[in-house]
Amino acid sequence: MVTGKSSRSDVPGSRPKQVIVNGRALVNPIRQRHEIISLRSRQVLMTVTAQSHDNVTINAEAVALVKIGSSVEDVKAASERFASQDNAVVEYTQDQLEGALRGLMAQQTVIQLMRDRQKFSDEISESISPELQTQGLLLDSFQIREITDDSGYISSLGAPEIEAKRQAAEIAATNAERAIAKERIANQEQNLIEETEYDSNQAAATSRVGQARAQAEQAEALAGEKARQEVLGQRAENRQAELDAEVKRVADAELYKQQKRADAEAYERTKAAEAEALVAESEARARLRRAEAEALRENQEAVLAREALAVLPQLMESFAAGYANIGSMTLIGGSGDSGASKHFDGESSVALAGVLKSVEAATGIDLGSILQAKVQGTAMGEAMAESNHTGTGVDQER
Repeated sequence: MVTGKSSRSDVPGSRPKQVIVNGRALVNPIRQRHEIISLRSRQVLMTVTAQSHDNVTINAEAVALVKIGSSVEDVKAASERFASQDNAVVEYTQDQLEGALRGLMAQQTVIQLMRDRQKFSDEISESISPELQTQGLLLDSFQIREITDDSGYISSLGAPEIEAKRQAAEIAATNAERAIAKERIANQEQNLIEETEYDSNQAAATSRVGQARAQAEQAEALAGEKARQEVLGQRAENRQAELDAEVKRVADAELYKQQKRADAEAYERTKAAEAEALVAESEARARLRRAEAEALRENQEAVLAREALAVLPQLMESFAAGYANIGSMTLIGGSGDSGASKHFDGESSVALAGVLKSVEAATGIDLGSILQAKVQGTAMGEAMAESNHTGTGVDQER
């Protein structure tokens, strides 16, 4: 930009301004002065410390590219403000951007700033560009490069994501290595298949040469083995038959022995039982005899009565024989046959009573009382037997 009086100027005291863009001009050093300003892009670096909306003190590093517009109006406006002060462009732009960035940081949380960094960079560019343009400056770009803090809050927020990315990277690396290893194994398997196929073909060719010979030898060996097995099988059958016969013979002998032993034991038990029965019977007879002897000692009269009863049948037989020798008998003084019969019966009773009295006079034994007691005892015994028989029948029916 050239300022000063021109020789052609008709207005006294005026200092016209001439803006020359990418050109040359003739300057009168006595009456004019010139100022040069570069139109190159300038890099503006900044670090802003501010408190976020969630009360975390953070540091934001940003970079911007700014330059003077190429139009005459932009150059004129910039030259009036920044002529011969090239660093002033950077300082002015830095001040404007830092203020806008600090205000944005105060309105957003740390997480929002971290996630939407590009969005906020674009918002700052849009908001600050009109202000810079009034000074003839154009903002080519603006980027928030890094956001940090001194307390470690941001690093703690990014730790999970960083760890996830690290794990993803490790997984990707592992998958890549696995893929390489898989490809290597596949190649090795293919090589092995080819080598195996070659070896198999070679072995098949070799085996076909001796296959017929091996089959013949195998058939011969199988035939010999079959014959040997048949011989062994027959021997085994014969031996089994012998063993079965031997086992049966031993079993039969043992069974016969056991039967004989059982018969002998049964015979011994029977004989022992019979001997015990005989001993018991002998003991019973002995007890009976001892009881009879004891009774004889205690009651001789009863014994004599028993003996008298033993001879009573003979006496009665003799008494009856006496009446039998009578040829005929005439009864006098009776009214009819019934009266004669009663008289005869009475005579018989008197005669029998006389015999009993004769025995009592001779021996002192009252046979009449003994007979009466015997008859009563017999009747009582028969009654008791009948009663017992009747009761037993009832119990059996129950």
